[in-house]
Amino acid sequence: MRMTPTDHPTDQATTASPIPRWLSACIVAGTFLTLSILERRRPLRRTVEPGLQRTGRNLAMATLGAIAIHLAETPIVARAAAMVERRRWGVVKWLRLPLWLEVCAAVVLMDYTLYLWHVLTHRVPALWRFHAVHHIDLDLDASTAARFHFGELTLSTPWRVAQVVAIGTSPLALSIWQTGLIASILFHHSNLELPLDVERRLSRVIVTPRMHGIHHSVLRGETESNWSSGLSVWDWLHRTLRLNVPQLEITIGVSGFQSIDDVGLARVLALPFDADVPLPGENGDQPVRPDPGVPPTLLMP
Repeated sequence: MRMTPTDHPTDQATTASPIPRWLSACIVAGTFLTLSILERRRPLRRTVEPGLQRTGRNLAMATLGAIAIHLAETPIVARAAAMVERRRWGVVKWLRLPLWLEVCAAVVLMDYTLYLWHVLTHRVPALWRFHAVHHIDLDLDASTAARFHFGELTLSTPWRVAQVVAIGTSPLALSIWQTGLIASILFHHSNLELPLDVERRLSRVIVTPRMHGIHHSVLRGETESNWSSGLSVWDWLHRTLRLNVPQLEITIGVSGFQSIDDVGLARVLALPFDADVPLPGENGDQPVRPDPGVPPTLLMP
């Protein structure tokens, strides 16, 4: 085919199809099953709540979340990505990069803008009421990765559309990012004890179980760190990285919600809509962990 002077190689290349849904589902399911087996053989932290009761609650919330995503996010975001592809909107489209580099750039920028959204869910009171449902879990394992309030997932749809349009995320890049993100959050929420040297190396690049366990600490000073979801570089760049907290000294959850009665399914689902429930951490009387005397970038056992 003869190219006219106005043609560009990327105009044809960017028509690549997204990852098939069945393949993405297999990757996610395989990751969850593998981590569920491994974390029982090599647990990182002691458990607080009976496993079946807690896992059943988390899976019920995951089902509601999946319905919300299917009805609210997927149709709108998929259309936005298709429109970006047709009209060549967004930063990476304007740069006219080769397909492989365009996809890589879009995935990295999606990961960074998700970091910004995560910070907002902790800073904006209305968003925190929904996001706190994810944190009000007395234990942390792979099932926690699916424990998000359906309201939070619905509210995140406009942000997701803005990400796709501003960045220029194609359907292919979007599917790669979504699949990689789910696998990543399953991994770093897992209760899997990796060899410390291995995890120290991994944490320089991606979020790991010990790293994210600190983010789920009941202490607000630790919760407000380690906000990255995929690449750990964003916490390094924004100086929100904290690794110097021993895992066995961490209490998972949210201050004021440390009883099993506080985390029942009905109470958790109603939490964002209950004006009488104070925001976790608002009382300002949480203790501060003593200085461990080691750099905040040193991953502890």
